[in-house]
Amino acid sequence: MEQNNVKLVRSLKLRHIVFLGLAYMSPFAVFDTFGIVSEVTKGHVPLAYILVTIAVLFTAFSYGKMVKLYPAAGSAYTYTSQTMNSGLGFLVGWASLLDYLFLPMINALLANVYLSSGFPNVPKWVWIIGLILLMTTMNVIGIKVAVSANVLMVTFQFLVVLIFVILNIRAIIFGGHHFSFHPFYTDHISWGPVISGASILALSFLGFDAVTTLSEETIEPKKNVPRGIFCIAMAGGVFFIAVTYFMQCLFPNVASLQNVSGASPEIAKYIGGTVFQSIFLAGALVSVTASGLASQTSASRLLYAMGRDGVLTKKLFSYVHPRFKTPIFNVIILGILALAALFLNLATATSLINFGAYTAFSFVNLSVIVYFIRNKKKYTFRSVISNIIIPLAGFAVNAYLWFSLDRHAMIMGLCWSAVGIVYLVYLTRGFTKKPPKFDFDETESVSG
Repeated sequence: MEQNNVKLVRSLKLRHIVFLGLAYMSPFAVFDTFGIVSEVTKGHVPLAYILVTIAVLFTAFSYGKMVKLYPAAGSAYTYTSQTMNSGLGFLVGWASLLDYLFLPMINALLANVYLSSGFPNVPKWVWIIGLILLMTTMNVIGIKVAVSANVLMVTFQFLVVLIFVILNIRAIIFGGHHFSFHPFYTDHISWGPVISGASILALSFLGFDAVTTLSEETIEPKKNVPRGIFCIAMAGGVFFIAVTYFMQCLFPNVASLQNVSGASPEIAKYIGGTVFQSIFLAGALVSVTASGLASQTSASRLLYAMGRDGVLTKKLFSYVHPRFKTPIFNVIILGILALAALFLNLATATSLINFGAYTAFSFVNLSVIVYFIRNKKKYTFRSVISNIIIPLAGFAVNAYLWFSLDRHAMIMGLCWSAVGIVYLVYLTRGFTKKPPKFDFDETESVSG
């Protein structure tokens, strides 16, 4: 085979980075967990979003520092391996795998939540299995979603959200409701439930750091990628807080709704009738289908890279179908894992995903501190604030939210981590050699 000397072109500016990051996060994420978090926090979803936004902004600040040091890689696994220990980095990567492996499950659950609100008489397994079969089939045959199609889908979602907010404000003004400070604070607020609610909401921010993988295609990456990460986290936080504020003002107590998990489509019907509810459900289906396809595609490529590099069994995980040119076994395995949506509720499922997310966020912050202590000889007030105090605060907030996750999800996450430790011992022959690498940046290694 001839050597391919074609290189990536640096063409992305800051605005491109921000748009791509927001598109990855998906604007409809704000609706996915509103009902259950409102119930958990007793009507304080915007406040819960403020807490998780603070955690994400601290982490975004740390990501910005680490991407300057390792501009070609963008994962907590890499940062932990480089600054601390390769074995510990492997375990952080192992925990992060939960995000990749079970995101298709989340999208199947969300499809059920949205469609069941519009068609309550249809059994939930129909929607769950239906979407999983659709995603798996399309990924097996090698579908490619063009960038222009992604832009159209994201734009459509933003338009639906904008209409939702306008109708929500109209319902508040003309429906006998009022704007208040109560979604942020009340005299009898209980902080435990608010923090528990915040621990669920990391799902909305998943992907804000994904633009670190675009460093080689970004103009002035050491300046624009860190700025982009912070802008994405800030814009996402403001957007989520604003949208849920209006929803919470209209429905301070979601107990009055028929289906708490499907609160958002029910609110859509309340503010815009069945016509707007249909438009809203169309936006939701576009969101979960696009996200489900993308997450299953990325995860199958990650498993392929791990099989090729010897982290997993090569014969199974690095197999590529000769006709479809896709890692067919990986796609099918992910489809089978997604069937867990038949047995889990949305709160537990999102907490399971967030187990990996908060683990990764915590170690990104720790990586900044460890790197600074090991490599900096001069300690100034500014450098200590920037490299120790802020990352330490980020670690503390993320760790606290990690400990506040759903109990069942914590048990499953810790069991997953225990399996990772056993597997690490096996791979390293009792820690006598270095563990193989997770290559999170090679999710596009297989065409398809």
